[in-house]
Amino acid sequence: MTNTKDTVSINGIAVPTGLFINNAWVQGSGKPLTTVNPSTEEVITEIQTATAEDVDVAVKAAREAFENTWGTNVSAQLRGQLLFALATKMEEAIEELAVLETLDAGKPLAWAKVDVEDSVACLRYYAGVADKIHGSVIEIDDKSKYAETRKEPAGVVAQIVPWNYPLLMMCWKIAPALAAGCAIVFKAAEQTPLSTLKFAELIVEAGYPAGVFNLVNGLGAITGDALSRHPDIDKIAFTGSTVTGRRIAIAAAESNLKTVSLELGGKSANIVFEKANLPEAAKWAAFGVFENMGQSCSAGSRVLVQDTVYDEFVALFIKATEAFKVGDPYDSDTFQGPQVSEVQFNKILGYIEAGKKDGAKLVTGGGRHGTKGYFVQPTVFTEVDMSMTIAKEEIFGPVASIIRFKTEEEATQIANGTEYGLAAAVHSTNYGQVNRVTRRLKAGTVWINQYTFLSHQIPFGGYKQSGWGRELGVEGLEPYLVTKSVHHYYGEDFEWPIKL
Repeated sequence: MTNTKDTVSINGIAVPTGLFINNAWVQGSGKPLTTVNPSTEEVITEIQTATAEDVDVAVKAAREAFENTWGTNVSAQLRGQLLFALATKMEEAIEELAVLETLDAGKPLAWAKVDVEDSVACLRYYAGVADKIHGSVIEIDDKSKYAETRKEPAGVVAQIVPWNYPLLMMCWKIAPALAAGCAIVFKAAEQTPLSTLKFAELIVEAGYPAGVFNLVNGLGAITGDALSRHPDIDKIAFTGSTVTGRRIAIAAAESNLKTVSLELGGKSANIVFEKANLPEAAKWAAFGVFENMGQSCSAGSRVLVQDTVYDEFVALFIKATEAFKVGDPYDSDTFQGPQVSEVQFNKILGYIEAGKKDGAKLVTGGGRHGTKGYFVQPTVFTEVDMSMTIAKEEIFGPVASIIRFKTEEEATQIANGTEYGLAAAVHSTNYGQVNRVTRRLKAGTVWINQYTFLSHQIPFGGYKQSGWGRELGVEGLEPYLVTKSVHHYYGEDFEWPIKL
């Protein structure tokens, strides 16, 4: 592996194409990866990728840093200061990062900027938390002893993120890990590496020691698997599909039993009761399905509506859906850009055909938007039931399934009748009903009379096959910490059962 200064100019922005290891750009030895602009279907560039041998070099750099220049070798105050510096550097680069994210992922530019702003806020939140990690002193019966607990960094961690929120998902993971004192080997999604490559330059500018953050791009089956199985990685955190999450958990168990946290798929229910403010509920429900082109693990793709207001709600929902502008992601009025890739585009169209075949009623959308790029029309099916494929499987695209229910009990049963449990929402002005249903929903996040917005201050994660553990908030630190119990003895009169 040799140093490289390979960069490409993308929309006038210089982007490195190598691996970032030990605060230097190095040549990857894997097969180059092609990135494609989903708006035009044109190739953007090629980037270098990491083999298992490259991953091993990155892990060794992270281990060296953790043991000698990071981890418990630096103060919590310094960790916080560096995170603050990184947040400032990211804020200064917001325009470039947002442009790259839009180009690579198809995300409308206005929303890409919001994602970078949220990423900056996440870094600052954990910067403030870094020096507030506390153990405890525990009172015990023996008056010649006391005990304490210490919260210490987990060690070297691998982190893998998906393509739907490249920078935001990255900051959700690296911010608590850096605050805790962990060293990181990070892999972006193969579809959207560009903004992360540009971000890596900020690590050096912010002043982090070499080896604290390392970036290895590549395919999940090669680079991701090498991270999952590496014997010197102490923990792995993954966001993505449930199928891949299972593979990572198995690989972690088969190697060194590294700890695993997973944020996986969802098939979330947006429940609209007859007591809801229907115009507002329709707008929130439509936003909850179609935001980010429907490419969100918490998308409220199952819209459950009480039969007494079903027809009225459907009319409002269709009106809200058809108001969303689809098109050029650099147009400030665009709400929905293209799907991230041809594979995802075809998968979504396949689900739309399955909905028609199963007997759901297509009321708007249902096909390609335009003739170029991976654009899918915002699509709404009514008269959907839970036997249909579109009601059971995660589509990860702009497709809404509107399901009729009669009673509160039935709504709760339908909402919980899935293998997932990431999110849900309740729309009602009857707060007795809101409280009853909220307590019964098997979902990690429940929104009341709104949908989709999250905060770095509030824990996020799922029930059932939506994952293990929580990200964000103070709880988001826990996966990156281990508890050490320390027993202190200061007595001199211990009665030994043996004589020496």
